[in-house]
Amino acid sequence: MGHREERIGALRRPTRREAIVGAAAAVGGLALAATPGMAATPALPAAGDEISKSEESIHQEATFKAPAKRVYEMLTDAKQFDRVVQLSDAMKTGKVPNAAPTTLSSEAGGAFTLFGGHIVGRNVELVPGERIVQAWRVAAWDAGVYSIARFQLVEQAEETKIVFDHAGFPKGQADHLAAGWKSNYWEPLAKALGGA
Repeated sequence: MGHREERIGALRRPTRREAIVGAAAAVGGLALAATPGMAATPALPAAGDEISKSEESIHQEATFKAPAKRVYEMLTDAKQFDRVVQLSDAMKTGKVPNAAPTTLSSEAGGAFTLFGGHIVGRNVELVPGERIVQAWRVAAWDAGVYSIARFQLVEQAEETKIVFDHAGFPKGQADHLAAGWKSNYWEPLAKALGGA
């Protein structure tokens, strides 16, 4: 008989897939828009309503007189990074209390506490000598708010350039955070590596 279509009155019977999708949408509490002869489809927001075009992000590049392996180790080893913390503007000026010790896991998924507990987060991805991606937050931000900090290490002759991108932080924080990356990461990192 070829393609078989069961009919009930003048309406087509929904396929099994359409019935499952319709039931799942109804159970999920989605608003549905029914069309005669068709399975119900979820009513979705317009594309413009779900995409933010006003978010802030930071892009910085900093070059260090050290091989990528050394820069990576400095950023992922607690003892070595504590030297960066102690040389940072935040610690030297007392902007953050030196309450909590520097802890920094060298494993993906591992947690970190930096700058006396002012900065906390988790390592998302670690590729030795190449890349560090962290879920990074200021402890005073609202609970559950994390940004993403991405450090891409590019070795160039006897130097390493960090191509850094930071996104997902609370709106209005970009200027403060951008200045902080320079005075609390790049400048003390250069000193700790012996470049300044």
